[in-house]
Amino acid sequence: MIKRFVPTKKGYKTRIYPNQEQKELINKTIGSCRWVYNYFLEKAKINGYESKTKYIKQLPQLKNEHVWLKEVDSIALQQAVRDLDQAFQNFFDGKQNYPQFKSKKHSRLSYRTQYFKRSSGTESIEIQNNKIKLPKLSWIEFNKHQEVKGNILNVTVSKEIDKYYISINLKDVIVTEVNYNQGEIGIDLGIKDFAITSDSEKIENPRHLQKYQDKLVRLQKKLARKEEGSNNWQKVKQKIVKLHRKIKNVRKDFLHKLSTRLVKENQLIAIENLNIKGMLKNSKLAKHIQDVSWSKFVNMLEYKGKWYNCIVEKVNNFFPSSQTCSECGKKNPKVKDLSVRNWVCKCGATHDRDLNASLNILKQAKKQLAD
Repeated sequence: MIKRFVPTKKGYKTRIYPNQEQKELINKTIGSCRWVYNYFLEKAKINGYESKTKYIKQLPQLKNEHVWLKEVDSIALQQAVRDLDQAFQNFFDGKQNYPQFKSKKHSRLSYRTQYFKRSSGTESIEIQNNKIKLPKLSWIEFNKHQEVKGNILNVTVSKEIDKYYISINLKDVIVTEVNYNQGEIGIDLGIKDFAITSDSEKIENPRHLQKYQDKLVRLQKKLARKEEGSNNWQKVKQKIVKLHRKIKNVRKDFLHKLSTRLVKENQLIAIENLNIKGMLKNSKLAKHIQDVSWSKFVNMLEYKGKWYNCIVEKVNNFFPSSQTCSECGKKNPKVKDLSVRNWVCKCGATHDRDLNASLNILKQAKKQLAD
């Protein structure tokens, strides 16, 4: 086993269990950060955007005018200004639309605080056993399902319906490399099967949304019968949001476990660079494509590949992986029809469409790396 530093950042998200007083302070901090963000956004709309430095310098005066801002973490308020600055920079660079006001009606609300060391030597954020110390909140118990390794950059505290979470952003992470990640595989992503690998493994599509579809439809019909905005309407709305959260969590759990296993077992993973945005325009497939979350899975492979020294190589989506014979390299245009699941090449090789595609993806990736 070999230990090494990973130069990239790493995130660690888990649930926290604040007491009633801490819950109230978290809610106040979230609301205060949202208010500061919206205040300076309104100011920027009227007078034009200035700079984060000028806005941060105005915070002390703002606290004197609105004393309730003194109750919450001052670093979190400054971070709200930095987030607004980043939103404007993205707008100026043409990456996003003009910044929008933040609403308290979102199912997920959050604020971020930075790690720093005080002149006295104490740290703004500390971890001891299964407890974390955060500014203003003091010590909070959290669900420690793995060791937090690395230096803390910042922590995001979030509220999702009735539960609270922290996301710890780390740098200089020490990762233990495994000795058995010497394999090479190509992966063909699909809907019937989630993935087919070049070593003949078929990974079943869990169809998370489909499992809860009937329950979701019943709740949505129930919501439609309630008076919008009433207490009963709010109760059903909360149930729908919680069900969506459950679907999201089981999907994410599946993707994390699969991606971690693959990067630990392989030195090279070849995958097709799919045009997912274009594929989502197909109304018949859009819901199924969103449910399998290919883009999130590929993203997980890429950043985990850096942790475990695994190369993730993307093959152009125009490469005819399904139509090309993995034995002789000849192309069969008839295989372009998706209904063709098995075919025989002129060279005599019999192919399963998806397995053949994964073998060709691996070959093309190795060719790209050799060039």
